[in-house]
Amino acid sequence: MDILYWLESIRNPFLDAVMSFFTLFGSELMFIVIALAVFWCVDKKEGYYVLFVGFFGTILNQFLKLLFRIPRPWVNTSLKPVEGAVSDAGGYSFPSGHTQNVTGTLGSIARWSKAWGVRILMIVVLLLTSFSRMYLGVHTPLDVGVSLLIGAVLVFVFYPIVKSAAEDPKKMSLLLTVMSALSFAFVLYANLTPFEGVDELNWHNVLEGRKNSYSLFGALLGFCVAYPIERKKINFCERSVWWIQAIKLIGGLLGLLAVKEGLKLVFNTIGFTWLGTNAIRYFAVVIFAALVWPLVFPYLERLRKKECSK
Repeated sequence: MDILYWLESIRNPFLDAVMSFFTLFGSELMFIVIALAVFWCVDKKEGYYVLFVGFFGTILNQFLKLLFRIPRPWVNTSLKPVEGAVSDAGGYSFPSGHTQNVTGTLGSIARWSKAWGVRILMIVVLLLTSFSRMYLGVHTPLDVGVSLLIGAVLVFVFYPIVKSAAEDPKKMSLLLTVMSALSFAFVLYANLTPFEGVDELNWHNVLEGRKNSYSLFGALLGFCVAYPIERKKINFCERSVWWIQAIKLIGGLLGLLAVKEGLKLVFNTIGFTWLGTNAIRYFAVVIFAALVWPLVFPYLERLRKKECSK
């Protein structure tokens, strides 16, 4: 806590803004944007690598949060987090979800890339993001340090696994099945464990973990369905000219957001508030991202060829 109190003492509006910017790189939204940018526009194999490290890391992270149930550093202390940082600090404190997200996401890109400039940039950003969680007062050094370590280990462990699986559909299907089974096991743990001793003030942290367990399971189940269909029936090409890549990314993200939030609105409207609806939403999101939106890519290429022939 001494480190957090010292960081609190040196805060100023400029540093608050800088750290608030870098902390965004550890958010779920940024993970989705970066992972799908790689998947749609750079290299599907690398995209699967980023996604698998992210999914497995999140399962482990959420499991540890519910296992240890350590409150945020501002609870029962005089520490005051930076205004605006608390709204994005859901769930228990240990280990840091943002740190693990950014380490897995940018660390995977750094490991896959052969360009040292890219590697250095990714590492610098992930370290700044990790530091921002302490500066903002939402995580302790232990929260951040453990997540950095876990994220780094997963980056290196999954690299040869995904490299091999990407060349063999049977291995890839097996990997997806194993990860889905682990995710389902986490759903059972999160939703069947009574978590006795958790008071009403902290029960929302348990609900956050339960909600995330369904989201992860739905997403992985979606990839189990989408992977063989995309490989055999669609097999889209990632490369294209810059303006088509921009359409693919921006249009795809808008469509994905419409599916994700549209289903949420529908469920809320009809009063279907069961946490398991998150599995349905994220399953639909993956189906859209891996199967529906890529169907548009060939038409964009035809448009490019027409423009070139004029």
